Amino acid sequence: MQEQNPLLCDPDSGVCELPFSQQDSLANDSYASITKPVKIIYFTDPICSSCWGIEPQLRKLKLEYGKYIEVEYRMGGLLPDWSYNSGGISKPSDVASHWDEVSLYYDMPIDGDVWLEDPLHSSYPPSIAFKAAQMQSKEKAIVFMRTIREMVFLQKKNITKWEHLEQAAKLANLDVLKLKTDYEGQAKSLFQEDLNLGRTMGVRGFPTMFFLDSNGNTEKVYGSKPYSVYETALLKLLPAAKKHEYKRDWQSIFAQYPTLTANEYATLSGTERKAAEVFLNSLTEKGDLVKMNTKNGALWSLKKP
Repeated sequence: MQEQNPLLCDPDSGVCELPFSQQDSLANDSYASITKPVKIIYFTDPICSSCWGIEPQLRKLKLEYGKYIEVEYRMGGLLPDWSYNSGGISKPSDVASHWDEVSLYYDMPIDGDVWLEDPLHSSYPPSIAFKAAQMQSKEKAIVFMRTIREMVFLQKKNITKWEHLEQAAKLANLDVLKLKTDYEGQAKSLFQEDLNLGRTMGVRGFPTMFFLDSNGNTEKVYGSKPYSVYETALLKLLPAAKKHEYKRDWQSIFAQYPTLTANEYATLSGTERKAAEVFLNSLTEKGDLVKMNTKNGALWSLKKP
């Protein structure tokens, strides 16, 4: 049996899988400090293409059930380095065409040419930077993660380089000097804690989400799945949860999420996918939005005053 390469994400299963298997075993402290009815421990990685693929579902889950859930982001360590050769991928250039294919499958813009033009040697530096961002603010860290993902997937930027991490930190309104200090110090230990927790909990790939309640009940969603699968996992633990009917006009959605792909806007607005793109393009022509084109799709953002 051929060993799975973590960068060769399987669109059918929706998983970027690690080249080893483990037994599921929830850590004893996984249920600790649950401040909302359900905690979601989300194992991910900044360069996980399947994780980028579930952004529409995750954003919708937060809008509809945000008052019931607390999402705890944990780093998984997708690409330690290039010292292995498995799954048909042995060097960065092997990833380029794969990312282009995955982009079309998930209908989320990804430009695989970063692996030809300025390839990453590891996903550890941006993961450690994310842990440093979390030390300042959970909310700003999520903005930081989104920013570095847009950098690597759409802008073809090598996010192992400090210049890009620094730029993302500024865009997320983080204290850059503190981030640098923590990035070079304590954040490395926090990242290692995430890796250890992933091993303890039997995480084999990304995305992996554990839905936990305060009674120790758990539901696991492994891989990129339709929205209904995440919703069902939550409702199994909390049947009384009621959907929040959020505003679906474009101004309200962009106020919540300042950058959106066509798939994300369609998912959040309840609009048919093709109609969503036509509408976003019309807003761009009016000057309300700015469109960033890539070879495999686009990203829209509010026009700055």
